[in-house]
Amino acid sequence: MSIRKGEEIIGMLLIAFIIFWSFYVSLNDPDLLIEEPEERYTGIIRVWDYPRLDIDTGSRYSWIQARIKEFEKANPGVYIDFTPLDWESGPEKIENAIKDDESPDIVPISYDFPWIDKLEVLNDYLKHDELKEFKFETLKTVNYNEDIIGLPFAMTTYTMYLNLDLFNERGVSPPLDGNWTYEEFVQSLKDLTFDSDNDGVDDSFGFVSFIEPNYYNIWGIILSDGAEIINFKKNKYSFYGDEAIKGVQKVVDLKYKYKVTPKDFGILGEKECWDMFYKDKKIAVYPTGSWALKVLEDLQNKGEGFNFDVANYPLGDEKLPIALNNGVASFGIFKQEDEKKLEMCIEFLKFLTQDSSQRTLEELGVFTVKKGINDMYKDNPKMKRIEETLSYTKVVSRDEKWNSIDIILQEEIKKAVLKEKTAKEAIEEAKIRVENLTK
Repeated sequence: MSIRKGEEIIGMLLIAFIIFWSFYVSLNDPDLLIEEPEERYTGIIRVWDYPRLDIDTGSRYSWIQARIKEFEKANPGVYIDFTPLDWESGPEKIENAIKDDESPDIVPISYDFPWIDKLEVLNDYLKHDELKEFKFETLKTVNYNEDIIGLPFAMTTYTMYLNLDLFNERGVSPPLDGNWTYEEFVQSLKDLTFDSDNDGVDDSFGFVSFIEPNYYNIWGIILSDGAEIINFKKNKYSFYGDEAIKGVQKVVDLKYKYKVTPKDFGILGEKECWDMFYKDKKIAVYPTGSWALKVLEDLQNKGEGFNFDVANYPLGDEKLPIALNNGVASFGIFKQEDEKKLEMCIEFLKFLTQDSSQRTLEELGVFTVKKGINDMYKDNPKMKRIEETLSYTKVVSRDEKWNSIDIILQEEIKKAVLKEKTAKEAIEEAKIRVENLTK
């Protein structure tokens, strides 16, 4: 082998060694193995929200403002610009912002939010395990054609409030553990309906409620035998047949068969019914939202109220204390051009659903949308009892025609309660009217 040939071989070996050594060092240098941190969004995120009353302080926006401060602290460089809405003008303000191309980034949405096409679809940003943490019913309000268009963060429900002073006066025992069958419920109401001034006319009644769109006070009775309004899996109207008729008939029977309601049940409005219960103390059992518990506690503490308790809706064929509710609070995100900003908006929504954030909902007197958070309201047995029924609470589904469907149902049920139609006729007419909406 010539000297020149040997030098070439040695040179090639040196080059190979240098390449190999550089590669080896790169694999074993810890500093080189650390990935550059992913660039995160910094800047302003605009959040709008409706008032959510702190039950202790009376503040209307303190809960969301406190969560905003916590999130900003955990995410340096992110500033959340908060704008308070009010219930009366809020929808118009949102609509005008959309028209003027000045939409906020994050906005409160509900089952009847009309601008779905303006919202980000979040499916790709939510893992299956994350979604499994939510109570299934709460996700219905943010599910539209299998797209998730927001995240729920709080919920309320309906329950039955009992005037225990009237129960004690009439020698009636409240339901054990808050549960009663429809037959037990009716017997109690009959015993609680009486003539308080001995003029020969009953003036204190076992039960009253009202029938109006967007209120679901009596629907725990109507749905107790297995009826459902919208089949979620098929996304199809399904409130008809024997189960629906039986549920409506139970409400009608309270007035005519058992005579445990005022004669103008079906005509009375929300304020009149509530006044009869809390102010006049002439109603023994009144169904309404969980918001009323704090009101009744405050009245009792002032010496202006009465002893009270809460109970579940009477059990029907389902053997479960069903309630229907539209009180799921959610946020959606208006469409974003900046992907990093979108990701940060989603992080904020997820932050609101973290266990630590969810537990602070006690400040608002509302309930968590997550499974497995069982240590809330430990010192308030009434709220705890209401919370335990959330597993049986049905939530109004996200449907673009829901407002029209709701009006039809309430109108037809009211006609049955006023004896303008039979329960069967009301259900059948509602079915025809709803089906005409889709033609």
